[in-house]
Amino acid sequence: MLLSDPVNRVELRPVRYQFPVARGAAYDDNWLVIAGTVATPEGAWSFADPCLLTDEARRIGVWLRAVAAGSVAVTGPDADGEWSPDVCFIEPVLALSLAERGDDGATVRLHLSLEAAPPSRPDAESPDVYQYFVAVRVATVDLLRAADAWDAELAAFPPR
Repeated sequence: MLLSDPVNRVELRPVRYQFPVARGAAYDDNWLVIAGTVATPEGAWSFADPCLLTDEARRIGVWLRAVAAGSVAVTGPDADGEWSPDVCFIEPVLALSLAERGDDGATVRLHLSLEAAPPSRPDAESPDVYQYFVAVRVATVDLLRAADAWDAELAAFPPR
């Protein structure tokens, strides 16, 4: 899945199960290692981390389609200036929120914490999750394309 605009680029893809052989533990058997590459004006980095369960990963495509359909509300920081994503997961490494909507697309925030945060950030290992994000302006057609690509990659990783 690729989301990019002239300023920022984020690519995410599932690469493998955390544990190659299912061990009969439904929870542990379904962790996916997600690889990411990020490029922003402040730098570029990559990461790979077992941060999504198979069912959680499927929520990303659903959310992208909902954004494209206009059924996700724009969110901002709370009264204390803290960000709370629309979609978050058990491991607080990745999350998503909607920054802005227009007639032809939307600006999506990809919240990158802990292992996915830029290594140059002094708070890269801080428990203050979701506060760093990359905002990417994406046309509606590209949101749908990203959702389709994400789902196609996930087809290789059914729940076990």
